[in-house]
Amino acid sequence: MAPLDQYLMPDRDSEIALARSAAPKSISDGAEVMVLGPKGYTTAVQGTNGFLCIVERSWGASTDDPGFWNPKIRGPICFNPAAARSFLPIFLMKTKLVLAGKSKAEIVDATASALDKKELPTLEPGAMCYMLSKDQYLADDGKAWHPHLMFFVSGDAAKSWGADLPGSPIIAANDPEERATIFMVWVAKWSDGTPYATGMH
Repeated sequence: MAPLDQYLMPDRDSEIALARSAAPKSISDGAEVMVLGPKGYTTAVQGTNGFLCIVERSWGASTDDPGFWNPKIRGPICFNPAAARSFLPIFLMKTKLVLAGKSKAEIVDATASALDKKELPTLEPGAMCYMLSKDQYLADDGKAWHPHLMFFVSGDAAKSWGADLPGSPIIAANDPEERATIFMVWVAKWSDGTPYATGMH
């Protein structure tokens, strides 16, 4: 892990604005917004529509991801109510473990234990999120990857969605650490309504 200050943003307003850029204003303007501080994420703006926007850091990825500790990662995400209730808590727990100085192995063990003991909620049907920010930094080799939607489904569900097959618009990422499959679907526009330019990274 890099020094903590490399993961923090300069001010709350900048982080709030970046988090809200994950989804169209019609959604994000009424969403709760959380920001990262030295002790974890806290609510900076109360929401009115059940959505929740946040800027994920690198440890949102699985522990075997080579960018797990990359302090440059900024992933604006706006979760719908089902995902805010049932998927986001895993990331918030991982954040606390990271800030407590836990190793990757300890994070994996603690997450598995919490899932086994039902200390984390069961993933709800319909859980999804928006990732439509032009300013996302998801990897050093693909900073503003693609505007996309993500859908969260329990277990290894790629085959049942026809994901990753020739011609299929659905990309699947099985995440056994979180016991879910994350489905990604590219969309044509960023949250501000401008079209995605092919080759933009």
